[in-house]
Amino acid sequence: MDLFSRKLYYYHLPKELIAQFPNKGRSSSRLMVVNRKNQSIEHQKFFHLPEYLEKDDVLVINTSKVIPARLFACKITGARIEMLLLNPCSGQKDTWRCLIKPSNRIHDGEHLVINNSLSAVVLSREPNNLWVVNFQYDGDFIPLLYQYGQIPLPKYIKRGQHEEDKDAYQTVYADSIGSVAAPTAGLHFDVELLDRIRDKGVKIANVVLHVGLGTFRSVQTEDIREHQMHAEYCEISSESATLINQAKENGKKVVAVGTTSTRTLESFADAKQVQSGHKWSDIFLYPGKEIKIIDSLITNFHIPESTLLMLVSAFTSYELTMKAYQLAIQEKYRFFSYGDAMLIL
Repeated sequence: MDLFSRKLYYYHLPKELIAQFPNKGRSSSRLMVVNRKNQSIEHQKFFHLPEYLEKDDVLVINTSKVIPARLFACKITGARIEMLLLNPCSGQKDTWRCLIKPSNRIHDGEHLVINNSLSAVVLSREPNNLWVVNFQYDGDFIPLLYQYGQIPLPKYIKRGQHEEDKDAYQTVYADSIGSVAAPTAGLHFDVELLDRIRDKGVKIANVVLHVGLGTFRSVQTEDIREHQMHAEYCEISSESATLINQAKENGKKVVAVGTTSTRTLESFADAKQVQSGHKWSDIFLYPGKEIKIIDSLITNFHIPESTLLMLVSAFTSYELTMKAYQLAIQEKYRFFSYGDAMLIL
């Protein structure tokens, strides 16, 4: 079996299983528990998660916060365009890399008007159909972004933004501004569940990966090894690195909440330990790549042929991953960002 063939990661998903709205209670979502050792699969609710954790295990969460990164603007001609802010350009004040659509008639130097207080000038085009845009404004940029921008819900959510999305498409522990999509495995945690986890003696380590194009850009190459990830900013504090390394030394589990937490840990892996620091990471994990740090993974059900599904297959095994996905379809689990979760032991 050629595990490097993109087509191998395709599966048919009935449209009605794509969650269009969040669960009524964060921790009331379903939880599929997949055991790699005995190949078993069981069905639970997410609020049963503490039963699978032990004292001194470490739960690793991504505390990145989603920004209202979708802006609508007009060209001088009156034509409307949509911008999705991806990440600020290092060393260039008020300058961001963006996706723009439609982009076929955008030119360097073009002036884009969002409103009387906020506008932008297109500076240049970059590979991967990205644009470098400089923003001009009155006041402070981030408050203006929160005033005029929208939370960028994924394109498979076929509805307009609702008021509830401002909170629902954000983890309860988000505090580091910078993501353009939610680290969705964390959406299942509420404050009460986190308290129960702490009360059991489980330690919580914070990391940051600002979700951008690297996470949600689809794989286009037939051989997945030829796919180039777009770099995303990530960081681990010395405090979090110490908690994780102590768990590894003491034979306790490191449980990553989400593929973004996993990629952060693996980006800072040094043998079986992690280093603290910050960097731009383009790490791509797929079958054949060693995953050094995590012992368990909490994740949602991902898009066919995505880098996220490939990461899960690298950790779990391709065969067990696809078996779990087919069972999830059979059992009518909810898929993608607002969907149900999987715990891989």
